[in-house]
Amino acid sequence: MQVILLERVAKLGQMGDVVEVKPGFARNYLLLQGKALTASKENIASFEEQKAQLEARNLESKKEAEALAARLDGQKFVVIRQASDGGNLYGSVSTRDAAAVATEEGFSVDRKQVLIRQPIKTLGLHDVEVHLHPEVEAHIVLNVARSPEEAELQASGRTIQDVAAEEEEAADFEIAELFDDIGAAASEDEHIAEAVEDETASDEDGSDEESEDK
Repeated sequence: MQVILLERVAKLGQMGDVVEVKPGFARNYLLLQGKALTASKENIASFEEQKAQLEARNLESKKEAEALAARLDGQKFVVIRQASDGGNLYGSVSTRDAAAVATEEGFSVDRKQVLIRQPIKTLGLHDVEVHLHPEVEAHIVLNVARSPEEAELQASGRTIQDVAAEEEEAADFEIAELFDDIGAAASEDEHIAEAVEDETASDEDGSDEESEDK
């Protein structure tokens, strides 16, 4: 099926290009999203008449997108979710979630503009693409955590697993020190006992010698 593009479409073509696409892709995406028209003679002629106006509109929207991208790119947003001790989410973070948290922070983002290349199903920092315009995109980071405190920890470059490992190591160290102290005390008691025994034996030998002299 042939369509004429009303804007640049990645890996497909520029505004005004007539391209061949699968009917399902055309109907369910390009035509539905207003990114293209069927390449009939009437539509091609209509496009040529409106080309200058469409180009001006595209340029204006591109400038607006670039201004937003300059503010949005590199931003980090916290998403609070429930998860297991191993860090696996009970569910996943969607494009809707990403758009909502960015909008809450003052950035106008639609879920259709968000692209999550790998499903977000674990705690941690996740890079997400935001396509603000066919020629403009920004990258944000979603800090997925179980609490604001955990999010702050992850933002510093550490994870809850790191903290758990450190706490376990500290506990093992304390236990080892405790056993060392117990061992040292037992050893000291043995030395004292040996000294007492030596002193007692010495006293007994002295008593025996005195008895023989008599």
